[in-house]
Amino acid sequence: MIRPNLLHAAIALTVALTAPAAPAQKTDWPARPVRFIVPFPPGGTTDPLARLVGSKLTPMLGQQFIVDNRSGASGSLGAGIAAKATPDGYTFLFVFDTHAVNPSLIPNLPFDTVKDLAPVMLIATAPNTIVTNASRPYRSFADVIKAAKAKPDAVTYGSIGSGSLGHLTLTLVQQTGGFKIVHVPYKGGGPMTVDALGGNVDLAIGTVALLTPHVKGGKLRAIAVTGDKRSTALPDVPALSEQGFPGFSALAWWGVFSPAGVPKPVLDKFHAELVKVFNLPDVRQQLSETLGMDLVVSTPEALQKFLVSEIARWGKVVREHRIRAD
Repeated sequence: MIRPNLLHAAIALTVALTAPAAPAQKTDWPARPVRFIVPFPPGGTTDPLARLVGSKLTPMLGQQFIVDNRSGASGSLGAGIAAKATPDGYTFLFVFDTHAVNPSLIPNLPFDTVKDLAPVMLIATAPNTIVTNASRPYRSFADVIKAAKAKPDAVTYGSIGSGSLGHLTLTLVQQTGGFKIVHVPYKGGGPMTVDALGGNVDLAIGTVALLTPHVKGGKLRAIAVTGDKRSTALPDVPALSEQGFPGFSALAWWGVFSPAGVPKPVLDKFHAELVKVFNLPDVRQQLSETLGMDLVVSTPEALQKFLVSEIARWGKVVREHRIRAD
């Protein structure tokens, strides 16, 4: 699925961390349209998130904020384009959780995820949910473990792809719980959901936004969420931490980065404007109810710390289990 040879060499740049507590300095930014690179095709969750932000910033700042979809290689093609863009504050990158997995999953990634892109904001997180077809007997994750231990390699689960957060999450859960289920990778959430609805896999793991409509429609049954607490979108579904995996949490996440080297006054102003957008009641409602996100709205420093932690955590899983992209 991912072809490393499609990636182009990126220029190494220096990370520019911001200090949001300091008073914002005057800047005439933006003086022209601003590009939001989304490294995925239209649809999904990252694309509508960027479009929503752009639609709010355009009237607030008097310039167009234009979404530029540059999909491919699990988001790393678009990230590479952003990494080598001119650091003038007119290109920003919206990412999904694959951004932290790609450094371990893609051999010889031609840009440094930590050094060549500067953090702006961790926007939100969300748990994945584990579902089963309504015709299956599983009522809890304990039922899955029992069936898997009774018949090793008999229970199947689908994810949106090899090396996806869902795949890595259930790989880690199997290691911790001492059981084995069979991974069936799909090329995206659409094909996976179709097969889950058709009963072609026993389980599926995907974002709350992707699977909840089918749970509420009665065709899929949610048996767990992967955060350290229950999801507001599925309040009756227990977390894995309640089902024999205390303290366990694996979250999908969305963030914004810039090319390293963007002037601090520009990043300060952009961050401040993003905070205003995410404090709008209609934005908070839409992200929570439609996309199943839990808003974080972090400082740049908090995003950097989070990114480094996620790269280390999932890199270890990728290496230990010798996971490769499709």
